[in-house]
Amino acid sequence: MTRGGTAALPPEARAVLAGDRAALARLITRTENDDPTVDPILRALYPRTGRAAVVGLTGPLGVGKSSVLNRLVGHLRTEGVRVGVVAVDPSSPFSGGSILGDRIRLDRAAGDDGVFFRSMAARGHAGGVARATREVVRLLDAFGMQVVFVETVGSGQSDVEVHSVASTSVVIVVPHLGDEVQSMKAGLFEVADVFCVNKSDLPGADVAARYLTELAQLGAHGAAWVPRVVQTSATQGTGLPELWAAVRAHEDYLDAHDLRRSDERRRLSLEIQDLVRERVDRRLSEAWTRDPELRRLLDEVVARREDPHSAADRVVRRTGLRS
Repeated sequence: MTRGGTAALPPEARAVLAGDRAALARLITRTENDDPTVDPILRALYPRTGRAAVVGLTGPLGVGKSSVLNRLVGHLRTEGVRVGVVAVDPSSPFSGGSILGDRIRLDRAAGDDGVFFRSMAARGHAGGVARATREVVRLLDAFGMQVVFVETVGSGQSDVEVHSVASTSVVIVVPHLGDEVQSMKAGLFEVADVFCVNKSDLPGADVAARYLTELAQLGAHGAAWVPRVVQTSATQGTGLPELWAAVRAHEDYLDAHDLRRSDERRRLSLEIQDLVRERVDRRLSEAWTRDPELRRLLDEVVARREDPHSAADRVVRRTGLRS
């Protein structure tokens, strides 16, 4: 798995490229903890990324996302596909860590090094796609995983954020959530490349599938890609090959219509903007703490001798946030 031209890379980066699972786990932990010393390693590995298919799984709570994911991983492993999984959990309000932790146990043979699972905390991001999530996806990509799944928190409509990291987004629902599906905002339908009706052994699955198919066709607005609708039962293990075939069809569609690069440009543009905002916020917070002039400016606003908009302009000029 070692790739050429690695001699100049940091030792930790070389270890990841060589398939060292322990080194990968340590780097993921440091990334999740926002350790600044990991940045040079991530930068060194970036040119070795962009190979893996990144698939997002989202949908309301209780639809069986983890069970579907478990079955999908098992299906891909039978085909010899190397799979990484990033399962984003709700954050503890006390520790900031994951509440659910490793809530699924991936079905795989003992010693199977073709799967790497990591549960991460959302850390206040409603849709569960924090900056660290993107970096962990890249680490798994550099490690040699051919498919990386990102399973989001399951906070409903806010899970549209998964579209900012995945090349294919799968929205999972169940038959008895018909009213909730009808009330979903358009955003969730706009990001769905594939709809999965899980628990298809329950009554109403066919009706839900037809309803989603109609909605997908109406929402396509003449687009060449119309989201596929697939029925699965994670408990019975049915429909998983069809679900993966739908994902592959969308991935093939991106390549056939030369859309993958433009799609990646969109995601990277959003990521860079997020990083810029993060740096500006950090710089402003530090300046506000250290600069007594800014605190005096705040006093002026409180005393109504200065208005907030004019004060903001003065802050921008003083902190050098605008060239």
